[in-house]
Amino acid sequence: MKDYIIINPLDNVAVCLREHNAGEVVEGVTLLQPIPRAHKVALKEIKKGENIIKYGCPIGHATADIKVGEHVHTHNVATNLDDVITYKYEPNYPQVLGYVDKKRTVELYPRKNGLYGARNELWIVQTVGCISGNAHKIIEEFKKRYDTSDIDGVYTFNHPFGCSQMGGDLDMTRTILTDMALHPNAGGVLVLGLGCEENQMPKFIETLGDRYDKERTRFLVSQESEDEIEDGVKLLKELYDVMKNDKRVTRPLSDLRIGLKCGGSDGMSGITANPLLGRLSDYLSINGGTTLLGEVPEMFGAEQLLMARAKDEATFDEIVKLINDFKIYFKNHHQVIYDNPSPGNKAGGITTLEDKSLGCTQKGGASKVNGVIPMGGMIKEKGLNLISTPGNDLCACTTLAAAGCQIVLFTTGRGTPFGTFVPTMKIATNTDLATHKANWIDYNAGDLVDKKNMDQLLEDFIDLVCDVVSGKKQAKNEQNDFREISIFKDGVML
Repeated sequence: MKDYIIINPLDNVAVCLREHNAGEVVEGVTLLQPIPRAHKVALKEIKKGENIIKYGCPIGHATADIKVGEHVHTHNVATNLDDVITYKYEPNYPQVLGYVDKKRTVELYPRKNGLYGARNELWIVQTVGCISGNAHKIIEEFKKRYDTSDIDGVYTFNHPFGCSQMGGDLDMTRTILTDMALHPNAGGVLVLGLGCEENQMPKFIETLGDRYDKERTRFLVSQESEDEIEDGVKLLKELYDVMKNDKRVTRPLSDLRIGLKCGGSDGMSGITANPLLGRLSDYLSINGGTTLLGEVPEMFGAEQLLMARAKDEATFDEIVKLINDFKIYFKNHHQVIYDNPSPGNKAGGITTLEDKSLGCTQKGGASKVNGVIPMGGMIKEKGLNLISTPGNDLCACTTLAAAGCQIVLFTTGRGTPFGTFVPTMKIATNTDLATHKANWIDYNAGDLVDKKNMDQLLEDFIDLVCDVVSGKKQAKNEQNDFREISIFKDGVML
């Protein structure tokens, strides 16, 4: 197998699949410098001002003349992107690869609201950050007294919000936390408050409305209790007694809702792991399932490819709003819209935001975009959906899960250990990472350049995802007991 790749015939650069030394030959081109793995080399002379082409699209322009065989990266390339732009509805639906799968099924927990959970966990949802110590103490005492081996665990999720917040900031905190309280991966939820916080319990309950299962939800305000630890243990026991007999049932793939995320990306992300998630997304869409793609600032430069796949003009308009609202958010805070990629991305071979975005959006495959969801909103449409999230890993994953995703698939070329409040599977873009950080990584998409073709990789990966969803295997973040949340903040702290 070749140790380099030309992603698209239109490209004027190749991506090295291993570290190359000066003097080695790539596609008939002699390298003028050492080229790190996943970095780019010029296949033809590129004049100052001319576009660098990768994925068949411009990823920026040359800031100096670039010789054949020269390293192409941040020292001689700059973005073409600038400010808010006007878009035109021009539908273009590429061929979608996949098949109707009548044999594969998954094992899920049915919930009263018609959704299905991948886990049967007992949660404490904290209305305010300063109650986290009490939440952990309640769980500690509860687990001392009761054997909970017949459910999938008892957890709480720390966050610093719920007080000293105003307006939209407070609304977003309450929305994400109520979304969590409604999540199908929870068989029972204790909402724990302090009493004096801005995120008051009556308003929290009002936000829940009639959407929650009253048999499986309890509320406790600590300042109103003489002994909130003892009262909390009693309420957890009530919930546990309801959920302990829950059983998985066999369900079609159409009941799956999967979040798509990448972080700590490298130059291999758009070649291996992200295209793998794109194929999985198309497979689920064909089989009636749902995938959710966020990271709006990492759509910049590739957004028109997503807009062209909007199912109709109304959806196109929603994507335009999704993109421009985030650009305006940057401008309102006097920040450069296109100040990306991160230092880790650059070290891994990603040069400009276009380079990053064209790789990032491949997680959405080739299917039509059926829905656009505001931050804090919940999934309504089957198939591929877009949701407003930042690129930030933990905040984006929290938002994907809060929208109703049972698991999140997270591709990475640099590695990261975290998980959000649902199973968060890590897919390595390269074999070195998968081998070096085997305690973090769930699957090695690097096999695409080492051993397997995409069809073989996809079948193997689908089997693993179905096993994790069905509880036959745990994601590495679950094995490591890494569960965290982060809520988007854009306002004044009192």
